[in-house]
Amino acid sequence: MKGHIKESGVMEASLPLFYDWVKQTRTVLLEYTDHLPPEVYTLEHPDFAYGSIRNIQVHVARAYLRWVGNVCLKREWGTLAFDAESVPTAQIMRERFLEVDALLERVFVSTIPSEEMFEVVHPDGDTLRVSTHWLVMRPITHEFHHKGQMLALGRVLGHPLPSSLVADLVLP
Repeated sequence: MKGHIKESGVMEASLPLFYDWVKQTRTVLLEYTDHLPPEVYTLEHPDFAYGSIRNIQVHVARAYLRWVGNVCLKREWGTLAFDAESVPTAQIMRERFLEVDALLERVFVSTIPSEEMFEVVHPDGDTLRVSTHWLVMRPITHEFHHKGQMLALGRVLGHPLPSSLVADLVLP
């Protein structure tokens, strides 16, 4: 094996394992949001990007749908996209993440080489050249960035993560 490419060119086996840890970590956060009062889950706070815990989660899910579903798997954005108003509860957000997980599973079992290059036109007009591997890793790192924002907002709203839940990457 050279770097993270198998001789066959398909995705390295450790990436699905790593994504499984991401899903388990996300489950902790979804359990946290399940216990928030609905009015807290959707409460808009002007000092936080995306405004509410729900909106942050929607933004994260949409990033996976964009990079993995739309760019990598070439699915039409209109069949993937959803807005925050369509997610009034944490349970519905959980269902949206199941759709995200299904897209990642499709990539992991596909024959798309991990280093296949994609051209993505950025909104500012620049063209990005990125690999399949990058298209999977980008929303994962993005999710962990926003996880901190979500937990900080929960604290500000008077609902800190209970000490019984650990929101760091789960142990293998």
